[in-house]
Amino acid sequence: MLSYAVYSEAGGVGKTTLTANLAVAHARAGLDVLVVPLDPQDGDLSYLFDADHDRADSDVDTLVHHLVGRGMGEFSDLIRTVEHGVDIIPEHNRLEDLGEALRKEQEARSDFGESFPMWTQLQRVLREEKINEQYDVLIVDPPASSGPQLYNALDATRNLVVPIEPSGKGQASVSGLDDLVTNLEEQLEINIGVLAAVPNRFKGTRDQDDVVAEVEDAGFDVPVILRDRTSLLEGCWRAHCSAFRYVRDHRSRKRDYEVETLAQFDELARHLESEGGVEAPNPPEPGEVEPEDAEADDAEVEA
Repeated sequence: MLSYAVYSEAGGVGKTTLTANLAVAHARAGLDVLVVPLDPQDGDLSYLFDADHDRADSDVDTLVHHLVGRGMGEFSDLIRTVEHGVDIIPEHNRLEDLGEALRKEQEARSDFGESFPMWTQLQRVLREEKINEQYDVLIVDPPASSGPQLYNALDATRNLVVPIEPSGKGQASVSGLDDLVTNLEEQLEINIGVLAAVPNRFKGTRDQDDVVAEVEDAGFDVPVILRDRTSLLEGCWRAHCSAFRYVRDHRSRKRDYEVETLAQFDELARHLESEGGVEAPNPPEPGEVEPEDAEADDAEVEA
């Protein structure tokens, strides 16, 4: 199974939209995809896929319940299916208190001489549910800040895809990327691979060229460079869908530059699959937009 977290220390670099479009790119190539978003903020991946209807309901079962060993139902009941058959475990407001919940459970277990490592609980749940036997691709979308959400994401996936802003701010994050990964590896006592660095919102200036060159010189794979597509990606948020569906259903005419962006999402997905030893059974032509009935068999998001 290919598993990775889409992560950047810098906020506002398009992390969540990249996650959504990679999930769909994998799924439309015939792979079974599970996405586990862990960002407690509003305007998250669940919102983008219009799957966050229960996020404020305190009576429902949540991923947090399962992470502390107190699930109220079957884990499979947490999963919702969104476009192109992508499965997602929607975010819930309880994620804001994940650190406190994990600490309380750790203290309760220690009173009985039991071990409860806080940063390995997502991996434990996924292993117990045999997710690796059910899915070809696991993507985790943690918040930008350090904490239990990030640490659990990295422990469960062991791989990173890093969106990079080609600016002075992004240049600083590139310079510290090696140190970041090394520090996380030492703290979690695991090895973490960087599968790809993805410059985003690229406008082709000389300074941005220099940032991209620095990323490559640092030894990171840069399979694609995503140009600035503000209109397209903002449209995705308004319409609650991926760029693939937005171009298909919400554009009256095909824009070649937007199709080029879809092709890059496809190409990046193929690169990541290759890195993870996963072969997509039915990859489309990069950037190909399916007819409206291509998703007729997709399950709708559960209310």
